[in-house]
Amino acid sequence: MTAVPQTVKYENSEAFAQTMDRDDPLSEYRSKFAFPKRDNGEPYLYFAGNSLGLMPKIARDYVNAEFDDWAAFGVEGHLGARKPWLPYHENLTEMSARLVGAKPAEVVVMNSLTVNLHLMMVSFYRPSKTKFKIFIEANSFPSDQYAVQSQAKFHGFDPDIAVGEFKPRAGEITLRTEDILETIAREGESLALIVLGDVNYLTGQAFDIQAIVKAARKVNCLVGLNLAHGAGNLLLQLHDWDVDFAVWCSYKYLNAGPGGIAGTFVHERHSNEFDLPRFAGWWGHNKKTRFEMPSKFDPLAGAEGWQLSNPPILQLAALRASMEIFDQATMPALRKKGDLLTGYLEYLLTEMSGISIITPGDPKARGNQLSLKIKNNPKALLEALKSQGVICDFREPDIIRVAPAPLYNNFYDVYRFHQVVAKHVR
Repeated sequence: MTAVPQTVKYENSEAFAQTMDRDDPLSEYRSKFAFPKRDNGEPYLYFAGNSLGLMPKIARDYVNAEFDDWAAFGVEGHLGARKPWLPYHENLTEMSARLVGAKPAEVVVMNSLTVNLHLMMVSFYRPSKTKFKIFIEANSFPSDQYAVQSQAKFHGFDPDIAVGEFKPRAGEITLRTEDILETIAREGESLALIVLGDVNYLTGQAFDIQAIVKAARKVNCLVGLNLAHGAGNLLLQLHDWDVDFAVWCSYKYLNAGPGGIAGTFVHERHSNEFDLPRFAGWWGHNKKTRFEMPSKFDPLAGAEGWQLSNPPILQLAALRASMEIFDQATMPALRKKGDLLTGYLEYLLTEMSGISIITPGDPKARGNQLSLKIKNNPKALLEALKSQGVICDFREPDIIRVAPAPLYNNFYDVYRFHQVVAKHVR
């Protein structure tokens, strides 16, 4: 059954959807984003924010401002630009910390997601002859699989032995928390690191991170998260959850543009562990002596100490445009609306016999995504949707992922999506 607040009784009607939109306290944010348009000039129904978020309209102004300052100042823009480039990434620090439930010193915006994952594993995957296994969730994103396999191999281990998976029970698609905890306890003596997507990209399942970290601590195992589908989607409390590290991209729910700059969290208990192995670069060096060009690396405390190179200002400007919107809207408010939107989508689709929703029905175990297993001709349905003005995405062999993003999607979008689907699926 669909779990929704008792104060909301869903209805399959245009009037209901429009009433919900009229009473939506976040409705103003929709107009801040640019929607792709069809040949007839009508905007698409866009449900692919879990793959690439829409462009904040103000991003163009923020990026153009940096072009203007580049033209006006040249190299002097590092200190003389309206938002000086030298410390530009610091404009994102406090907003990023609020987004993921961290302290400012625990976060930094840098690099791309898988680069950051590798940098974190350099420091936090320190295998021994007996404690060497990395566990990830089954059906994790391929980049995560490649990263952990290559790290195991780099340390001289056979990935087929060193990399394990938390797997669903036979006949099931999602994972049970009790099975994850049992696996951690069973593998504890050999378990060195757990790397989870806090939301699985394929099923949309969100994991009980607190319980997993607690179990990992009992067997002296570190925990890292890939927040590619969590940052800007779920309510995160990385510091309080006691996660060792986390990484995330910014081009999905965070709307920073294709290939947007990524982020990293390192728990404060590791802030001054300067003896941790790490790959070093000059932007992670002590700011007081960085431009004295010393030959010996002196890492900054906190997450900034893992930086390598000076950051890309144009990407940072685009991300800043979106992060300011998130900061205004607040994640608690966005999560509340997201639960209602996703619940409404679930309500409308549940009665369709040609569709199975594989995402958990419990709002605590998902975010703004429903993964739909299509019984007949899934690719034909995908093409039919696009031809009628709907953008979502497809995963082989038969999964269509639909993401109602609360910053720019509304209830009428969801209602119209169902109307289109109903023409093709019974």
